[in-house]
Amino acid sequence: MDRKTVVITGASDGIGAAAARELAEHGHEVAVVGRSREKTEAVAAEVGGTPFVADFARLTEVRALADALGAQYPRIDVLANNAGGVLGSRRLTEDGFEATFQVNHLAGYLLTRLLLPTLTASRASVAQTSSLASRVMARYDPDDLQLEHGYSERRAYGNAKLANILFTRELQRRHGGDGISAAAFHPGIVGTNFASESSVVMRALYRTPLSKVLMTSPAKGADQLVWLAEGEPGTDWPVGQYFDDRRVSRTSRVASDEGVAARLWDESAAMVGLEP
Repeated sequence: MDRKTVVITGASDGIGAAAARELAEHGHEVAVVGRSREKTEAVAAEVGGTPFVADFARLTEVRALADALGAQYPRIDVLANNAGGVLGSRRLTEDGFEATFQVNHLAGYLLTRLLLPTLTASRASVAQTSSLASRVMARYDPDDLQLEHGYSERRAYGNAKLANILFTRELQRRHGGDGISAAAFHPGIVGTNFASESSVVMRALYRTPLSKVLMTSPAKGADQLVWLAEGEPGTDWPVGQYFDDRRVSRTSRVASDEGVAARLWDESAAMVGLEP
């Protein structure tokens, strides 16, 4: 197997860290991106990778991250947009966007767009960590991406994970011909601390003994990310699809709507000051 350069966001903990460990064990070079400097540097030291610290609630840090990655790596074979989480009550970031939307979708969109010249030249795979929540929690209104009306953390998270799938489909449509291979996946319900900022109700599921019954381990949750990173797009997995347990999985009707996907792309571009 050829050695690849893999960039993983949200790699300081959970499935991102587990994927970084496994990919490093297989001989790949891993860029470890995380919000906590201490955790990010610890994982990077463990896997022999390079740490990059960025808070996706601040788009200035995402832009700086893109610059740093571009300077460090002339080639990026895999970009894993894995950063995200379940947040609590509605709040806006310093950039003026609803926090769950920005951290789970918009920041990864911006990072991908800024790295696109390197990614296309590398004929890279771009993987989005989505979720079953895209189907069971989402109530997606393209006229209210910031959830100014009817906010709940479940809906915000579900909508953001749906946005991951829409972004995957549109990235493939727009740039598949340039060499990009996009995919989204459901990692399972993983017992990590990614719900640490959410409400008591959500933490009751994600951070109590109940989670040991209902949830999978970070290592098992990382399996599909490793599979997508190491696989040959178009041969080992079909491009532009959403996967669960290494199989193309059912999504909601909205997730397959090309018009909705194109609109999300264009509006995301406007939000971050890029041309579509």
